[in-house]
Amino acid sequence: MAVLVALGAFLMTLFGGWVAQRVTDRRHLVLGLAGGLMLGVVGLDLLPEALEAAGEEVFGVPQALLLFVGGFLFAHVVERLLATRRASHGADTGEKPGRGPGEKAGERTPQVGLVAAGAMVLHSLMDGIALGAAFQVGGGMGATVALAVVTHDFADGFNTYTLTSVYGNERRKALAMLFADALAPIAGAALATLLTLPEELLGSYLGFFGGALLYLAAAEILPEAHHAHPARTTLLCTVAGVGFIWLVVGLSGG
Repeated sequence: MAVLVALGAFLMTLFGGWVAQRVTDRRHLVLGLAGGLMLGVVGLDLLPEALEAAGEEVFGVPQALLLFVGGFLFAHVVERLLATRRASHGADTGEKPGRGPGEKAGERTPQVGLVAAGAMVLHSLMDGIALGAAFQVGGGMGATVALAVVTHDFADGFNTYTLTSVYGNERRKALAMLFADALAPIAGAALATLLTLPEELLGSYLGFFGGALLYLAAAEILPEAHHAHPARTTLLCTVAGVGFIWLVVGLSGG
């Protein structure tokens, strides 16, 4: 049953990526919505789960929060190191086709997009494992988690495609990461029949991943969304993204 539900998550992920592709002529709105979805996922979904699973304090601070801050700093350091490496190789000179006048090719490092999308794929794999484990507990628990995973994977697909493409990766790479993200819940649900991850380890990962995702949303995606089009509609898309995740969390019972 869990694998069948994961097939629904597969289709929902692809649908999210398809939506992200179809509205490329409104790039600022796509980025605004993606930023809102990412912010909602971190604040309303990942962080509460992380605190619940790995809330033991380390020197007065919950372990999940320490890893959350660590994930934020890790993403910042990696992004800066990759940008510096590209600049040292002369990648920041000249304009790249498809960018606006005066926008340097070195302003976006494709590796960051691939790493971020890879983290999304790993997160979807964890979703699949959680789905399989929930159905092992009972049908009611499985149905609740299934609702959360299937609806949440629309945002995952949307964000995976957007993160990969916005950092300058080719369309084929964005599609490859999208399909990997779509397949991940199925693989996770199948793996759940073979292994069980310690709850503390899962919570630690969620905290770390949440911090990295927040950095990308706050420091990269949202500023880019408002750079050329500081419109109210972009802000509304961001708020709508947060509201969508809130709705998903509420319908799934938290």
